[in-house]
Amino acid sequence: MSDVSPFIAHNGFALPTQGLGTYGLRGEAGADAVRSGIETGYRLIDTAFSYENEGAVGWGVSGAAVDRAELIVTTKLPGRHHARYRALVAIEESRFRLGVDAIDLLLIHWPNPGVDRYVEAWAALVEARERGLVRQIGVSNFLPEHLERIEDETGVRPVVNQIELHPRFPQQEALDHHRAQGIITEAWSPLGKAGELLGDPAIVEVAAAHGITPVQAVLAWHAARGVVAIPKASSPEHQALNLAAAQIRLSDDEIAAITALGRRDGRLWGADPLTHEEL
Repeated sequence: MSDVSPFIAHNGFALPTQGLGTYGLRGEAGADAVRSGIETGYRLIDTAFSYENEGAVGWGVSGAAVDRAELIVTTKLPGRHHARYRALVAIEESRFRLGVDAIDLLLIHWPNPGVDRYVEAWAALVEARERGLVRQIGVSNFLPEHLERIEDETGVRPVVNQIELHPRFPQQEALDHHRAQGIITEAWSPLGKAGELLGDPAIVEVAAAHGITPVQAVLAWHAARGVVAIPKASSPEHQALNLAAAQIRLSDDEIAAITALGRRDGRLWGADPLTHEEL
């Protein structure tokens, strides 16, 4: 059986096996989903400036019957605010909307290499951390070359890189690079195109062998590879089922069978960090 890898960064910062994705969760219903997720057991909550729901997430966090100190609230800086001054103001705005004294984990959403201000944005995150606006800083959708450049130019290494990662796009090279550098890998869209993917015979077979759902099989696969999955779930029932996947242990053969579903063209919508530009 394969041991679950620890989710600990180079500086000792630790994340739970799974976080709650909030893309598309807005308004009162979104706030209720965040609150129920926390009360069901989630301690890592993921949002972004561009999701336009930081207010709902903050409301859900403040309304949950859980000590705030137990939670890791994550948000992301958008591409249109990579310039230092704009970045710092955007970070302050995110903090106000979330209603927190400090953002627990702040990520740069995309590197936007065509604009080429991601080093400036990273320096702004470092400054925000030094000012106490944020506690930990990382990135999202960065390639190894982007990671190396920001560290070379600032002396600061991210604690997290959140990337597209699912059975159709397992990202083994990126995962190996992160592990060697002590960077935690988080997976956005961890279930891929859930409808098609979850019916794949390899996943159905693993699920049947353990008496679990295909969703739980995929989430257990992420955990076994040392990846923090961030699935969205709005109902307490789905939230509880997702969290239960952390207790499932897959064999090395089962992990390999799901990983083998990867494709060269496995990206969900072709967002290559070398060319994609986020506004």
